[in-house]
Amino acid sequence: MGRMRRLLATMRRLRAPGGCPWDQRQTHESLRPYLLEEAAEAVDALATGDPRVMADELGDVLLQVAFHAVIAEDEDTFTYDDIETAIVEKLVRRHPHVFEAVEVDGIDGVMRNWNAIKLAEREAAGAAPRGAADGVPRSLPALSRAVGLGRALGWEPDASLAARPLEEAVAAGDEAAFGAALLCLTQLARRAGVDPELALRDALTAELEQRA
Repeated sequence: MGRMRRLLATMRRLRAPGGCPWDQRQTHESLRPYLLEEAAEAVDALATGDPRVMADELGDVLLQVAFHAVIAEDEDTFTYDDIETAIVEKLVRRHPHVFEAVEVDGIDGVMRNWNAIKLAEREAAGAAPRGAADGVPRSLPALSRAVGLGRALGWEPDASLAARPLEEAVAAGDEAAFGAALLCLTQLARRAGVDPELALRDALTAELEQRA
């Protein structure tokens, strides 16, 4: 807790009069691309297995949380304590098999409970019913979003047809055809238990290392 307080105090100093002009100008909206960028860099860092790199990049993600918390303080909308309280209460609420006397039948049972509790939370809050696709963030990278939508909507492409969209894309040479081919490949990867976003990232890393 003490270390987080130091980070928050540092951010307050940066945004205070006499602080950093750039930090003072930032808003929740202006910081959106930085949160996406820092999260992506953290994903890359985790792939390295280097503890120092991982700690550094995860720190950048934590900075984004602190930044938004201090902006919200300035606007008197919420605080870091609200952020921490919300996530701790959510974790406790969605893990009754740990914090209450609820039994589950392995990971599948955990996920069923999690989804049921999540739905109950939305209903209790009076939130409008959501379609299956609404729970997949639009800001995800396209490959990751395709996997999420495929999982949510139960898309199951026929593996025997996988080559056809690619052949059509190459022959047509247009964006829509390549998009259809990529969509098919992402769903085949999902069904095989492969995250296509991470697979492509790793393939790019391997290719760059080979060409270095």
